[in-house]
Amino acid sequence: MLYEVREYVAVPGRLPAVIELFNEATIPLFAKHGMELVHVGRTSVGPESLNELVYTLRFDDIAEMQQKWTAFLHDPEWVAAAAAKEAEGPMLQTIRRRLLDPGPFQTASGTHSYE
Repeated sequence: MLYEVREYVAVPGRLPAVIELFNEATIPLFAKHGMELVHVGRTSVGPESLNELVYTLRFDDIAEMQQKWTAFLHDPEWVAAAAAKEAEGPMLQTIRRRLLDPGPFQTASGTHSYE
């Protein structure tokens, strides 16, 4: 199991557009492409408080993740939705992406903490 965490810092004033795009296009297209959204939220404490969208997706492995992202990014619905929002001006200052795996960690029950 692999978890991908993405953190999007919005251009000042553009977080509402980022959230709108996420709700109207991204989430439905994740479902269409079989991408499991584990969590989505805004940062409330930290350097980018109230100006950052963070979400986590779960994949079986890197190959599945790459295949699904390729399909998602080339989907004509995504291309059109993203272009329409970007026509109003840039939305993101930075994107940070991390991949997490369960590693050798054990919980009190003896299972990996991610399982």
